[in-house]
Amino acid sequence: MAIDIGSIHSNLSLLDQATGGSGLRAVFQPIVRLDSMAVVAHEGLSRPTNGLGILDLLDLARSKGRLGEFELLAARTVCTAFAAQDVGGRLLVNLSAHTILHGGLKPDLLIAALSDAGVSLDRITIEITERDIVENPAELAHALGYLRARGTRIALDDFGNGHSNFEMWNELHPEVVKIDRYLVHGLAHSAEKLAIVRALCSVAETLGADLVGEGVEDAEDLRLLRELGISYAQGFLLGRPVANAVISASGEAREALRQQTVPVPPRPRGPVTQRPLQAAHLVILAPSVTLQHTNDDVAGVFAQHSEIHAVAVTDGERPLGLINRRLFTERLAQPFARELFGRKSCETFMNVSPLLCDEKQSVESMADVLRGEDQRYLTDGFIITRNGCYLGLGTGESLVRRVTELRVEAARYANPLTFLPGNIPVTEHIERLMRERRPFVAAYVDLNDFKPFNDHYGYLRGDEMIRLLAAILTARIDSERDFVGHIGGDDFMLLFQSEQWQSICRTIIAEFNERSRSLFDAGDLDLGGIHGEDRRGAKQFFPLTTVSIGAVNIQTSFPRRPEMIATLAARAKRRAKRERSGFHVLSGYSTESTEAAEGATPY
Repeated sequence: MAIDIGSIHSNLSLLDQATGGSGLRAVFQPIVRLDSMAVVAHEGLSRPTNGLGILDLLDLARSKGRLGEFELLAARTVCTAFAAQDVGGRLLVNLSAHTILHGGLKPDLLIAALSDAGVSLDRITIEITERDIVENPAELAHALGYLRARGTRIALDDFGNGHSNFEMWNELHPEVVKIDRYLVHGLAHSAEKLAIVRALCSVAETLGADLVGEGVEDAEDLRLLRELGISYAQGFLLGRPVANAVISASGEAREALRQQTVPVPPRPRGPVTQRPLQAAHLVILAPSVTLQHTNDDVAGVFAQHSEIHAVAVTDGERPLGLINRRLFTERLAQPFARELFGRKSCETFMNVSPLLCDEKQSVESMADVLRGEDQRYLTDGFIITRNGCYLGLGTGESLVRRVTELRVEAARYANPLTFLPGNIPVTEHIERLMRERRPFVAAYVDLNDFKPFNDHYGYLRGDEMIRLLAAILTARIDSERDFVGHIGGDDFMLLFQSEQWQSICRTIIAEFNERSRSLFDAGDLDLGGIHGEDRRGAKQFFPLTTVSIGAVNIQTSFPRRPEMIATLAARAKRRAKRERSGFHVLSGYSTESTEAAEGATPY
């Protein structure tokens, strides 16, 4: 049955019961266009005048079967207050899908209620809240069609949380989609959130919707939203909900966007995928034995369970050791071994220092085992525990396979050794800097005489040296302005917007040259280098490994392609290495110099 608008005020309403007749008041939060910082719309929100929570009243209205009445009253309150202020821009009015579909509101009644409040329908955007599961989005789209025919637009609220989903987006075809604050808050520091928001930008472009970043409280998040091409934003940084609608964004927000630097996107602090793969996912449920069991007992366990590669030895539930099937079988097969050891404790053939992994330990964190000197896990496997108690076994083969899969996936966009951005993200950031035509410096970082060091000490220590350089680079740059990428081997690229880039480069060189000495043996330090072979196999003495940086300063003339900048930086790096100066800045940069570099290999 349809709701009689007049009865909302003439009868004792739910609102009267809940608030003692004190009613609702309206507040308005600005929505700002990021390219001009103009306030283009206002979200109207209703608040009980006695301080009760609006969500509590909505829940109460729903429980009483009067949600449609309550939401319509709230919408009229907002529209009436907005009309009285005579401010420009659109008005966003919140309505739930439940109210539109099941609240007894016929389209003409809803249209009349909104129109009578004094705001033209072509200035209103109905914001569909996320509190309801919509079983038939097509039915909701049909109901909203009556409003659209009168000029009203549709917005989808809190996308990325609640019940706002891609089915709703595709069926409703809203003019506006508001990205939930969960994805916006901390966007500048989360590579995972950034990947999701970038995908939403692509969907919005395809489906013809404007995006609004909700819950903006941080200046870095605001700058990144603008850099992503998101048109609008809303949040406390731009303006709080107030009774009198504001006509300009806050001074703090304006100042945040006056910064002339291009935001540096966050990078993953581990594998790109970040899939929640844990040791528990590798567990093999297998029986265990105790020190009271004999080697004959262990042989019986292996005979009964042909699929297991090892048996864990426990003291109660606490793991003590691990018995490898192959080694155990080989030793017990020796002449007279069964007679000598069969009735003795299984401790005889036990590895007393097995690899122990808690079930919640990430598989990626277990990758350090692959670089360790003790490689027995490849045959013994490892013990998986739960709260320190024996849970089951894992195999070295499964660990290697899973870690390899993670590294292959990560290597698509990040270097698997340092997890720094690889060639593709480096090129993308150069393109962003060129597109904004902001001055920047591209610096190519390379190690001198690294190959002899790697050949002499082995890849484990070589990897340690590369990780040392990566750690120094990331620690010394300004992470909000500068970008560091690992383009392969011992080669890195720095993209500076910091004015102190020259002093940063010299600090990096001095710090690495000092700290890298700890990776050499004492005798080689005394000699000042190592004996090895050059790339042609000739015997030669090589000095201690140091670092060289070549930089090109991009100020006014911008090349046509990012490869040109990388080539010029590589040229400056080769000059620094050849002169053994450690640092060289390419002088005389011009458009002609980049054209001369075109066609050369940058990395």
